[in-house]
This record gives sequence, C-alpha cells and structure tokens, in this order.
Amino acid sequence: MKVWMYKGGMKIVEKSGVGRAYEHQKLALKERGIPFVTKFSLDFDVIQLNTIFPDSFFATLLGKLMKKKVVYYAHSTMEDFRKSFKGSDFFAPLFKKWIMLCYQMGDIIITPTQYSRELLLNYGIKTEIVSLSNGIDLNFYHQDKKLGENFRGKYQYKDSDKVIMSVGHYIERKGIEDFAELAKRMPEFQFLWFGYTNMNLIPDKIRKIIQLNLPNLHFPGYISREELREAYCGSDLFLFMTHEETEGIVLLEALATKIPILLRDIPIYEKWLEDKKQVYKARSMEDFEKSIREIVAGQVPLLTEEGYLVAYERNINGIGNELFEIYSSLLVTQTEIHLV
Repeated sequence: MKVWMYKGGMKIVEKSGVGRAYEHQKLALKERGIPFVTKFSLDFDVIQLNTIFPDSFFATLLGKLMKKKVVYYAHSTMEDFRKSFKGSDFFAPLFKKWIMLCYQMGDIIITPTQYSRELLLNYGIKTEIVSLSNGIDLNFYHQDKKLGENFRGKYQYKDSDKVIMSVGHYIERKGIEDFAELAKRMPEFQFLWFGYTNMNLIPDKIRKIIQLNLPNLHFPGYISREELREAYCGSDLFLFMTHEETEGIVLLEALATKIPILLRDIPIYEKWLEDKKQVYKARSMEDFEKSIREIVAGQVPLLTEEGYLVAYERNINGIGNELFEIYSSLLVTQTEIHLV
C-alpha cells in the first residue's frame, strides 16, 4: 500500500486550515507507517486529494485512468465559502456545483465532522462519505508555561495584562467584525487576531476593520506554528467567533494547549463540544462580553482539562489508524465503510 499525497495548489492554501490538514495527514501516515509520496510516480495505490483547483480535478482523472483508488478530502462546503472573499456570496451556488463534481470523483470522500458530512449528503452526493477529524499533533501542541512567557515577552505584555486571541483569515465568516466590536467595548483587554489574507481579496468593510486605529486591537499577521503555539500558551482566552466551519483546526490547537475557550454557539459544535463542559458558548454580543469578563476574571469554572480530552480523542496516532482502515477497505475488501 502506497499513497500519493497530491499537493497541487498547496502553495495557495498552505497558510490555511487545508494546508494544516495536509501536513497532519502526512504526519498521521508516518505515525502509522503507511508509505506515501508527494510527487507523481507510477508506484502508488491510492491518490489522496485536499484541494479543489482544476489541476486536482485532472490529477483525479489520471488516477482513475490508472485504475487507482481516489480518496477526496472535503474541507470546503458552499456554506463556509459564503461571506469569505469578494464575490463569494454571488458565486456560492457555482462553487457548490464545482465541489460536488470534484468530490464525486473520489471512491470515498472524507470530511472532518459529522456536521459537514450531513451537509454534503444533503447536496445529493451518492459517493460514500465518512467523517474523520483532521487531527491534532499532541506532541507539538501542549501547555507550556515557558512558551507563554516567551509570547508575553515578545509582545511586551505584563502578567497583569489580559490577552484575548483568535486565529483566522480576514473574512466576515470568521467573525472578525464582532471581534473588533468587542475590542471597542472592552478597552481594558488586549485583542490579537493572528492570520492573514491578501487585502485585494477582501471586501472594503473588512479592510477598514484591519486598518482600525484601536490601541487594544492588533493584527500581527500570519505567524509560524511555533509562534502560534506560544500565543496559545500565553493568552488568557481563545475567542472563536466563526459563523461556519467544517471543523476548525485552530480550535483543536487551542483545546490541546489548554487555553480557556469561548466560541460562537453554531450547529457544528452542538454534539461534540458542550457549553460549560469543555468550552463556553455565546450568541449575542452582550453574552460574549459578559462571558469574556467572567472567564478572564476566574468567576466561572476552568474547563481546560475537559477540553483537552476532546483534543486527545483526535490525536494524530488515532487518525493514522483510521486512514489505514479506509485504504485497506478500498484496496482489499471493497466493502462499504461506515466510519461516521
């Protein structure tokens, strides 16, 4: 068994969740001892795709012509394409048709959560769809006081400063507008948004938010995974205000590093993250503000140990075992797979 980890288009998405997921998959295969290549060769049994660019479509056709098995990772849906880049709402229906065409080329489709699986099933896709987390590397993401001190020293924060962080593209869907509004309402806290999007791709209203002159609102841009790990360890709260996700790798990273988490109460997190059990949830701006103050002040229970268990269940080692089962089923038994 050998897997061709197709990396076409990775330069475009390497700083996104898709790029992170691709690296997680490679690590999972290494951990499980599954041979793989990242460049084309005649010696492979399964082609695994993560992107939906035209070159990926043609790579899928090549795999089909060579009578190889095709595993397609479905990271994107029409729902999370909306409210992202310029024109995304207008093109969303066409985007849906395109991703359906791509995904259905697979012999099996893998999507990160049961929520995203149900979305794809509702599209009318007939190909077998299984849900399998993108996973998290617990050897890398873990709580470390020294790393937190490095972060605070780098950004010149005192122990008494209260730091609220988030991670994501500069897009409306990620909740960046509400994040900025909370910074306005809570000038005594420092708000940092890590991540970057080409300013030419985002609407004017989002560009204006990035350019706001608020002393407690900061956009440091894209940082390395090492620097991001330090930020998780050194901040007081991870605030995830996204309106739509297929999983949220940065959320898994936050859970793994045991930082308190407040997220928007949206359907994807209904079944695997419970309010006041592993994380705190909010809907209105008033609830977000109230919860932030309570969590940072230590007026509510600390849920980080319970949250860590969610990340532990999605450890890379377990993901590698699940992938091995999927490949084996495709290559040997050809039976239906029922990982849901």
